[in-house]
Amino acid sequence: MAQGSDNNDTSYTKSPSPGNKQGSTDDVRKVMRREKNRIAAQKSRMRQTQKADSLHLESENLEKENAALRKEVKRLTEEAKYLSTVLSNHEPLCTGLSGASTELLYGAHHGAFHQHISVPHYPL
Repeated sequence: MAQGSDNNDTSYTKSPSPGNKQGSTDDVRKVMRREKNRIAAQKSRMRQTQKADSLHLESENLEKENAALRKEVKRLTEEAKYLSTVLSNHEPLCTGLSGASTELLYGAHHGAFHQHISVPHYPL
C-alpha cells in the first residue's frame, strides 16, 4: 500500500489546531501504531522467508543423503549377491560341511534366500 493512500489518514487534510489536543494525540497514536505494525509485518515476512530458505536447504540436504543411502544400499545388495554366489560355489567343494551342519549354520531359510537372488559375476 502506498504511503498516504489510506482513506482513514486525516493527517494530510487537517492540521491539528492547538485547541484540539485530543485529536492530535489520537493522530500521533495512530501513526505510531501504524509504524509499529509496519515493522512487525516486515519482521514477520523476514522470518517467513528465512524459514522457507531453511526448509529448502534441509530438503536439498535430505535429497542428497537419500541418494547416497540408495547408492550404498545398491552397492551392499550387489555385494551380498556376489558373496552369496561365492558361498554357493564353495559349498559343494567344502568337505567340512554336511547337510545337517549347513542347516545349523544358515537356518531353515537358507534355500529361500537363494531363490530370489540373481547374481552378477565378480572376478575373484
